Formats: sequence, structure tokens, C-alpha cells
Amino acid sequence: MTPATQMPDTLTTDGADARSGVLQQALAAIAERGYWSRYPESPSPRVYGETAATEGKAAFEAYLGQRFPLEQPGTDGWVSTERNPYGFPLEIAYPHSDVDTLLAAAQAALPQWRQAGPHTRVDVCQRILDRLHEHVFELAYAVQFTTGQAFVMAFQAGGPHALDRGLEAVAYAYREMTRQAERVVWRKPAGRGTTVAVEKRYHIVPRGVALVIGCNTFPTWNAYPGLFASLATGNPVVIKPHPRAVLPLAITVRYARQVLTEAGFDPNLVTLAAQGPDEALASMLATRPEIRIIDYTGSTAYGQWLESHARQARVYTEKAGVNFVVIDSTDDVDGMFRNLAFSLTLYSGQMCTTPQNILIPRDGITTPNGRLSFAEVTDGIVAAVTALTREPARAVELTGAIVNEGVLERLERAATVGEVLLASRSVKHPQFTDATVRTPLIVRLDVADRDIYTAEWFGPISFMVSTDSTEQSLAVMCDTVREHGALTASVYATDPAVLEAAEQVAIDSGVHLSCNLTGGVFVNQSAAFSDFHATGANPAANATLVDAAFVADRFRVVQSRYPVAS
Repeated sequence: MTPATQMPDTLTTDGADARSGVLQQALAAIAERGYWSRYPESPSPRVYGETAATEGKAAFEAYLGQRFPLEQPGTDGWVSTERNPYGFPLEIAYPHSDVDTLLAAAQAALPQWRQAGPHTRVDVCQRILDRLHEHVFELAYAVQFTTGQAFVMAFQAGGPHALDRGLEAVAYAYREMTRQAERVVWRKPAGRGTTVAVEKRYHIVPRGVALVIGCNTFPTWNAYPGLFASLATGNPVVIKPHPRAVLPLAITVRYARQVLTEAGFDPNLVTLAAQGPDEALASMLATRPEIRIIDYTGSTAYGQWLESHARQARVYTEKAGVNFVVIDSTDDVDGMFRNLAFSLTLYSGQMCTTPQNILIPRDGITTPNGRLSFAEVTDGIVAAVTALTREPARAVELTGAIVNEGVLERLERAATVGEVLLASRSVKHPQFTDATVRTPLIVRLDVADRDIYTAEWFGPISFMVSTDSTEQSLAVMCDTVREHGALTASVYATDPAVLEAAEQVAIDSGVHLSCNLTGGVFVNQSAAFSDFHATGANPAANATLVDAAFVADRFRVVQSRYPVAS
């Protein structure tokens, strides 16, 4: 019996040794969980060169009012659906593809990519990440003017941090694909001094075509883990961007296809599925039999729909949650106020990790200078938020702009559900006069107002909830997270017993916990290679970014056996 011919599973030659070294560093990082980053997060000219920002901005501006330069199968028209939260028009048209043709092209690209093997696929994925990094300012401007993020956040979260998350997924994929030997000779004693021998070969077999459904707020940060986990494990990827944030993922597809072509592979391993107005393209694609993997970030309702209806696919969802802060006591009052104010203000609360409900005992909290009443605690948080947002030029660098009309509607509704401690106000952006900017709204509620604070209020909306005790605060947090889900939780306490109780609640309800953050680390930050984003252990998400489970089910191991002569 002659085995089938396989393509050699070797690294490509251009810069392969350097990329192999980076891969080893990434593998060490996911094991050790300490600080490590491949891509510098500072947009400083000292890091990226004097002309990088100017060239990136020019590349972004060259897209405006034009057809996006992307050739792929099945183009049957052009669509333009984006609205810039900063006001000026984008008017970029993207190719709209016939679904049958696009999926057929993706399927046709799979066999060669599968045969390339884990080492080559991982190397090509690293080349794609590095190519995207070469265009990081172009990506940053695309993220800024489709999501409403301020530039520094758009650069960091949309560029280096997203690329690090992509590399993290590649490292996990490599580790999981190479856990077992590729080939062994199995020998078993058969008695009377004889043995039976069998050559066994273990093949990594991808599930099939993967679908990434992009979100509006963090299009690259949320898409890159799924994109690179699927691609590294051998699956072609169709990217369906949010209609209001197409450009960042269109740029991603453009350069991914460029690298794939240069490496000798079919560029249709990565394609863009841009939807037209009023087209339910995500649902159409998600239920196609060719789609075997889905990565989704967005609303709870649609995430649950995908989990229920896309039965032919392995579905990874990050949905909405209700994030909590429990305040019992602190030894750094001002640090706590500043830290919470920053978390509430950053990107106008349009982060899935932003705290929504701050639970405070109605009789106050303990501090080194005595007890602070409930009102004094809330007044301190209000004053800290006010200080951050008082000056428009400073405020907009934190708040960014509002990307979704639904956020503005929720702001109006939230102002009617309780006592307004800090009203949201409109801010005139010093540079973009038509930008939609709002400061945080803070509303007081009572623990009895469960129907209000257990719902998600996405946007710059937070509730100061008075409770009977810290014990009740922790119980409310536990019950709500179990029922509705959360991505983050935070506690302020000086008593070790309270901290231990809070950690146990976090474990029981399956939510990541941060304790006593008063400095430069914030609850809504998540560091690649160290922090896990979401747990998959409560209703807010069914997966974690990034762990072994996130990649291991994107492929199967198929073995071949051949008798070996004794």
C-alpha cells in the first residue's frame, strides 16, 4: 500500500527563522502569562518613524469616496453602508459578492491549505500579521473613523493589541496542532518473540469554511482571534464585517490576500462578504451548510439566535453582559475614584468590559479616614468623571464619539429611570465639529430596582446602586452574572475575608475579577498573552479569547495506518 503524497510541512524561507523565534516567544508567553507584546503600542515617531503616521493617514484618505481595491470571486455589485461618527463622509464602496460563488471559492482553496501543514500555515499567518503591522496607521485611521474611538485607542486596540490577540491565537493553534506526533511506528509484542508493527500518520484536518461576523465597536480586536485561529488550523475564512465598520476588515482582507498570493496559496482563503442595505447577510451565511465555524461578537439576542440556528457549525460567541463593581472599603479613596472614572469615561462606555453597576452599601464604606457615606462615595465618582470631561479637548481623547443611534436613545431612557447624579452632556469636538460626543450619565438606583440594573445599558450609562450590605452586593452580583452574564467584575475591599468572598463569587458565577484597582490598570483592559477575555462560563460568552478550547475544536485529527514488515 502506497501512502498518498503530501506537501512538505516546512517553514517558508523569507524571514522564517525570525518568525520561528517570535513564535517560540509567543508560546512561552501563553504558558508563563507574564507581560509580552510583539507589536509596540505607542504611535510615537520614535517607534514607527517620522513618516509612518502621515503615510497611514494618506492611505486611509485614498480610500474615501472610492471603490475599495479588492478583487475576489462573485462580485455582483458595490455597496456603501458606513457612517462616520466624527461627521465627515466616508463614501467607500465595497464589492458585494454572490454567496454561492464566494463559498465555492473558499472551499476550493481549502485542500492546498490543509496539505501545507501546521508549520507552513502558522508561518504564513505570522507573515499576514506582520504585513498588517506595516500598515498599522492605515488600520488605526480606519478604526477611528468607523467606530468613533479616539485616535490613540484606535491605534492601540485596533492595531498592536488586535495583532497581539491574533498572534496569541496562532500560538495556541500551533501548540494544539503539534501536541501529538505527526508519524510513529507502533510495535506490539505478539508472542513467541514476534511483534506486529504499524506505521501511523496523524493528519490535522480542518472543519471547513469559517465565518467571522464583525462588530462595530472593535472590528479588528474582536475579529482577529477567530480569523487567525481558523486560518492557522486550516480553515478558509469569510469575513462579514458590521455594515458600519467595513473598512478595517476590508483592509485586513486586502493584505491577507496579498500575503497568501505571495506565499503561493489561493487568496480566496480569506474573503470579504460586505452586505447591502437591509440585507440579512450574516444570517444567510451562518446557516449555509458550507459554514462549519462561526465567530461572533455582538448582541445577546443575535448571539443566541446563532447558537440555536447555526447547528451545522461550531459557534463561538461573545455576547453582552452586565458588569459589576462592588465597593466595600478602600485604603486609597482618590485612587479608586480616579480609576473608576477613567473606566466609565473611556470610549463613552462602548466597551463590553465597561462597568455598569456600582454596588455600594447604603450606610457607606470604610476608609483610612473613617466611613464615607453612600452620597460621599457617589459624589466622589461624579467629581472624578466631571474632572475628566470638563475640558472638551481632553474629554474627546477619552470619550471618542458615539457610533450607534441606539446609544443615544438609551441615554435618554436611562435619565428617566432613577435619580440623575450626573447628567450626560453633548461636547463640541475641537477638530471634528459634526462628531457625536456625549459624556457619561450616572444614575442612582436602589437594590430593589432589579429590572433596571440587570438589563444591559450599552453606552456611557452607569448606575450607583445602594444595597443593604456588602454581602447583599456580592449576592446580587453572583445571581445577576449567572442569569444575564458579565465579562468583568471588580471589588474594592481592605478586609481579606471580603476579597476571598468576592473571588469565590467570581469563580461560582464564572466572571473575571479585578481587585482594588487604583493605579494605571483598569478593569476594562485586557492584555494579550496574559489576560483571558470572557470565560465561556456565564451567559455573556460561550468562549474565551484566547485559550486552547478556542482553537482545538477547529480541526480534527485523522490517522492513516500502514503495516510495516517485521
